Amino acid sequence: MDFLTRYGPWAVVTGASSGLGEHYARALARRGLDLVLVARRQDRLERLASELQREQRIQTRVLALDLERPEAPEELARAVAGLDLGLLVNNAGFGWQGSFLEQDPAAMRRMVRVNCEAPALLARLLLPRIAARGSGGMILVASTAAFQGVPHMSLYGATKGFDLLLGEALGEELKGAGVDVLVVSPGHTDTEFHAVAHVTGAIAGHSAAPEAVVKESLERLGSSRSFVHGWLNKFLVFVQRFAPRRMTVAVTGRLLRSRSGKPGAGS
Repeated sequence: MDFLTRYGPWAVVTGASSGLGEHYARALARRGLDLVLVARRQDRLERLASELQREQRIQTRVLALDLERPEAPEELARAVAGLDLGLLVNNAGFGWQGSFLEQDPAAMRRMVRVNCEAPALLARLLLPRIAARGSGGMILVASTAAFQGVPHMSLYGATKGFDLLLGEALGEELKGAGVDVLVVSPGHTDTEFHAVAHVTGAIAGHSAAPEAVVKESLERLGSSRSFVHGWLNKFLVFVQRFAPRRMTVAVTGRLLRSRSGKPGAGS
């Protein structure tokens, strides 16, 4: 079964206005999938939708939603109720660098909603439809921050750990329903996320091109359940199995502090 037949005709991409979400939208459009583009910034979504319709001859729908709002997942599900949905790309998320004790509780609540609550609810609302048709999938974007505690980005790392464990568990639960689940864990990637979050460079190695992360993850959808991008990131995740957790947290904290700029927030 080819990609379009298995995961089309429609895909939902959250966080589609920039970064990895935009590149997932472009890559899926090149494969012929029609797209529901979801993000807060409607002007960016409309420009992207027009470009993809013109260049790839696909259908698009633009949905300007802030997934911080508790009712947003249900609104998205209602908006796509009439579509033959084959793929959900749970990509929207944000993070910041800074001391946990100085973080704004309202901003912390927003991060948990966007990074954890929204993808879990979207999976619950949309995956039954995909399972009922017997083929399709979900991509859930986590991070290499998911594999250990991350001092100075502690809440962000914890939310991505939630995504990693949720996705791996759903991959096992849904293996007999024709639904392929892939958790994607990029390292430092050349998107606006890190610039806005004031993280000035990769903890190890170099920044990855978002196109490469997207391309390699789509190639693994249906054959893997967890994908860490980049050979160095794969190696670092692997060796953590043999080191005390306290040590990996301490080393991660020192490395991140050395790569951090002025504390701030990213989205």
